[in-house]
Amino acid sequence: MTEAETGSTPLDTVGVGPWQGTWPDDPRYDPDLLAHGDRRNVVDRYRYWTVEAIVADLDPRRHAFHVAIENWRHDLNIGTVVRTANAFLAAEVHVVGRKRWNRRGAMVTDRYLHVRHHPDAAAFGAWARAAGLPVLAVDNLPGARPIETAQLPRACVLLFGQEGTGLSAEAREVADDVLSIAQFGSTRSINAGVAAGIAMHAWIRRHAEVR
Repeated sequence: MTEAETGSTPLDTVGVGPWQGTWPDDPRYDPDLLAHGDRRNVVDRYRYWTVEAIVADLDPRRHAFHVAIENWRHDLNIGTVVRTANAFLAAEVHVVGRKRWNRRGAMVTDRYLHVRHHPDAAAFGAWARAAGLPVLAVDNLPGARPIETAQLPRACVLLFGQEGTGLSAEAREVADDVLSIAQFGSTRSINAGVAAGIAMHAWIRRHAEVR
C-alpha cells in the first residue's frame, strides 16, 4: 500500500514515499523507486514505473502531430515546448539547428518523448516530405491564416521559430502553410512556449478523444 492510499502524504509533498507492504511482481516497476519513493512529476498510473516502461506504454497512444522548434540561440522556451509536447502526447519533438538545447524548462519530460535533431531547416523539411507530413509554421506573419479557424490536418508538424526573431527565412521556405494566433493587446508577439501550447491544444480540440 502506498502513502497515497493511506492518506499519509503531506499536501505539499510531490509523489509518494517507499512502497509499503509486499512489492508487486511486475517488471514495469523500478526497485529503486519502490525502495525510496517516487517523487517524479508523473500521473498516478505511472508511480514506481521505470522510464522505459512508461515510454513503452505511451508509444501506442501517441497522437499524429509532431512539434518542431528552431534552436539557434539556446532558447529557454525549447524546454517549455518539450514539456507541453509531453503533456499533449505528441508523436515526436524535432529540434532544428543546434543539437544541444536548453533542457531546464523541460523538467526531465524529454525522457518520456522521442526527440529528433535536424542540423538545419532544409534537412528538417526533407525529413517531413519523406514522412508525408505537412509542415504548419506558427507565426504572426503577413498572409498567415488564423489558427482559430484553420482546419488542422490530423497528421502534421507544428513548426515554431526562435523567441524574438520568430521563424527563420529557411524555416518559412519549408513550411506548407503559416498560421497565426489571434492577439488583441499591444505586443507584437507572444512567448514561443505559450504559442506552442496554444497551437498544440488547437490540434487536441479537433482530433483528440477527451474523456
